[in-house]
Amino acid sequence: MAHVHGPSPASSLSLPEPHGHGLRLRAWDAESEDDAGAWLRGLRDPEFRRWNTPLRTVTDLADARESLRARARAAADGTSVSFRITDEESGTTLGHIGVNEINRVLRVARVGYWVLPEARGRGVAARALLLATGWAFAELPLHRLELGHARDHGVSCRIAERCGFRAEGLLRGAMFEAGRRDAFRDVHLHARLATDPEPTRA
Repeated sequence: MAHVHGPSPASSLSLPEPHGHGLRLRAWDAESEDDAGAWLRGLRDPEFRRWNTPLRTVTDLADARESLRARARAAADGTSVSFRITDEESGTTLGHIGVNEINRVLRVARVGYWVLPEARGRGVAARALLLATGWAFAELPLHRLELGHARDHGVSCRIAERCGFRAEGLLRGAMFEAGRRDAFRDVHLHARLATDPEPTRA
């Protein structure tokens, strides 16, 4: 059973720590060597780079720290919330999940995530997605949460569907090709509403 609690990140630099499904979502700390190292490994991972081309290039620890500081600023102004996915018992970092592009008027945002190589194959992404979704609907509170992935990324497609994010269609040329900022590829769009039933398969 997931538990969601804590103040809205728009009103405080101290993020809540939603927990459940064997996970705890924590704030990233740009000044922590462990956090910055995990962030760098995640963004430099070949599997991540196959499906994502970040707007900000991160190549070393200095870049990683500045990237995390930018995430903290976004949390402070309420436009995005970035969580470090951790094992609830050990505290080990497993990956990242973010609730991004928060529109308070329309009560909509976009969710994205990645999992470190050593944590894959354990349902971490799906469990974190369920946890972050419950938190976003309860605490922000959002009406709609969108999830987009590269059209051919079958794993992300299955995770989205298991977590109650219905497929809604194809967005043509809506994200960068891998490793490029001069070419684009299609995005498969999923979304879940606060009024949708809780998924059963997940």
